[in-house]
Amino acid sequence: MSISYNSEKKIFKLDTSGSTYAFQVFDENYLIHLYYGAKIPDDNLASMYYHGGFASFSPSNEKVETEGFSPDMCPMEYSCEGAGDFRVSALAILNSDGNNVTDVRYTGHKIYNGKPEIKGLPSLYLNSESEAQTLEVYTIDSTTGAKVTLIYTVFENYSAITRSVIVENTSEKTLDIERVYSCCVEFPQMNYNMMHLYGKWYKERSLQVRHLAHGIQSIVSKRGSSSHYHNPFVALADDKATEDFGEVYGFNLVYSSNFSAEIEVDSSNSTRLIMGINPESFGWHLEKDEKFYSPEVVMVYSNEGIGGMSRTFHDLYRNNLIRGYWKNKKRPILINSWEACYFDFDDDKIVSFAERAKEMGIEMLVMDDGWFGERNDDTSSLGDWFVNEKKLKGGLGSLIDRVRALGLKFGIWYEPEMISPESKLYKEHPDWCVHVPNRDKSIARQQYVLDMSRKDVRDNIFDQIYGLLSKYPVDYLKWDFNRNITEAGSALLPPERQKEFFHRFILGTYELMGRITAAFPEMLLENCSGGGGRFDPGMLSFSPQIWCSDNTDPIERLTIQFGSSMCYPDLCMGAHVSACQRTGIDTRANVALWGTFGYELDPNKMSDEDKEAVKSQIHNYHKFYDVIHNGDLYRIISPFENHYRAVWQFVSKDKNKALLTSVVMRRPETQAFFVRLKGLDPLKYYKDEDNGEVYSGALLMNAGLNLTDTDCSDGSSFIKYFTAQ
Repeated sequence: MSISYNSEKKIFKLDTSGSTYAFQVFDENYLIHLYYGAKIPDDNLASMYYHGGFASFSPSNEKVETEGFSPDMCPMEYSCEGAGDFRVSALAILNSDGNNVTDVRYTGHKIYNGKPEIKGLPSLYLNSESEAQTLEVYTIDSTTGAKVTLIYTVFENYSAITRSVIVENTSEKTLDIERVYSCCVEFPQMNYNMMHLYGKWYKERSLQVRHLAHGIQSIVSKRGSSSHYHNPFVALADDKATEDFGEVYGFNLVYSSNFSAEIEVDSSNSTRLIMGINPESFGWHLEKDEKFYSPEVVMVYSNEGIGGMSRTFHDLYRNNLIRGYWKNKKRPILINSWEACYFDFDDDKIVSFAERAKEMGIEMLVMDDGWFGERNDDTSSLGDWFVNEKKLKGGLGSLIDRVRALGLKFGIWYEPEMISPESKLYKEHPDWCVHVPNRDKSIARQQYVLDMSRKDVRDNIFDQIYGLLSKYPVDYLKWDFNRNITEAGSALLPPERQKEFFHRFILGTYELMGRITAAFPEMLLENCSGGGGRFDPGMLSFSPQIWCSDNTDPIERLTIQFGSSMCYPDLCMGAHVSACQRTGIDTRANVALWGTFGYELDPNKMSDEDKEAVKSQIHNYHKFYDVIHNGDLYRIISPFENHYRAVWQFVSKDKNKALLTSVVMRRPETQAFFVRLKGLDPLKYYKDEDNGEVYSGALLMNAGLNLTDTDCSDGSSFIKYFTAQ
């Protein structure tokens, strides 16, 4: 049993392969957190709640007889607003009396095999019921009738636990949720480094590390998407932890809209982390018997350093988040038309790309933006999803037939959540764009956002997409989202529900994505938002890959891909070889091999030498596919810590194969270069396929390789492949 309850001590204990999470039903049915960390066999943890003495400024409950209890000082399992806990709170509900004092207490629980779905929201799933066990803890605010269910699912084999919350109004009066975080986790000390991923368009997911300080530190998005600027991932690493050693706790929210992660260190040096929907511009109105479902937080514990945390996330997401037809299938190598021609193309030009691509071994042609409506630049036609036959003179069917006759698959670009002011759809339905009364509508990239909270809007877009995809054999769809949401409101929501808009918008997007993927289950869906603006586990639940960044410069891609790898597996990272001239084509390919791999350039302008290089790269893609996409990642030299080189390695699960990649960002001050490999079997012997030399795993990991004679000029790179003998 991965979940147990000691009825005498009233302690819940949740055990994974490598961690234990424990909390207690305390006096007066308060829920008190006890422990989260390395796995322990017993539950002798009852004294863990006590954090030392406190003054009258930290109130207590006079009915609690146990000495040392105050909601303001004790580690609360799920913190509430206004009832004695002054730290950041996970739950605040405005009641019919006009105050938001919230105080939920334990009433019961249920333990069962399996994992429930979350209504309307993506979440981790099980391949079999035996993979996980779930605990539902039932609590109620006896004054307001707010019933709050805390849901914990334990993935025993992954050292991972998921958390979510259901709020139900069991009273006769209305309630308004002001904040509902999906998890609250307490730590008895503050000696952690906070790690998170920040960025902007063209420079997503850079790693930020800072030591926790007294007070509140947070990362948030209020853009209507998870955003380029902050990713819904945060980790707490012991301040002595490294890539390979020490305790690390990772948290990732399965959600694609406004989020918040807040970490408070109090005067007793204890730390509280809460994560969930950003309460700013959020509210949810509950009538009698209505329920609200929060998104899911994935919590991972590692005592094998940051790398151990990352590999757990990677395995868990490969097996229990990414789903559908393409989950375990090799992805086709594609060439995308965007950087080759932008909006300037016709059917003959697209076919010419396909002809050259076929000669090099590329497997799919993707026609990007510009094929629909009157779309010749970014000023028009979003929402008019019919073929522009001035460009595609034989129509879409003729183009697809010509491409498929060459033996290539065919893909197409859409931006379903957007509308251009210069479009037939906008002229017919101007109220369908996101707006509020008496305010100017902000515009970005010459477009507005469609109100995806409305079923009539979603039905229209679905019908347009379905009408085309059901008529023609489309193998791949790139789903883009090229601006954030302003003037957030819906013409159909009453005033008391306008704060529900952002959440209803993303629920609508999820619903539309679900309809499209259900209608075309074998079509490969790739998400995009100006690159990596919605690179989150919510989107990964619908699309097995996401365009990692619009920045295809291989040197800039190093930080983007290293940062993304903190919790996202390589097989979901959209990465292409482009026409960027900063490095040679071999380095561009060596970096892109880390991800889904493809091309973003004009094949008609390539030299014969580069075409031959592409053939070799495609051979490597197939040769190394399994070790990269199903193996374990080891980050050896990080571009965030080293200004000269980046080095990473993939090792197959059976430890029989290893691929080492090194990239020189700028020429080092010294040419001396030694690398210790990681993750090998010390008792096995490995052959370097380049030169035939054979080394023990112990030698490669402890003594390392002397690579001083490798090219160290700017932008140079190499890969080394090792096989067990």
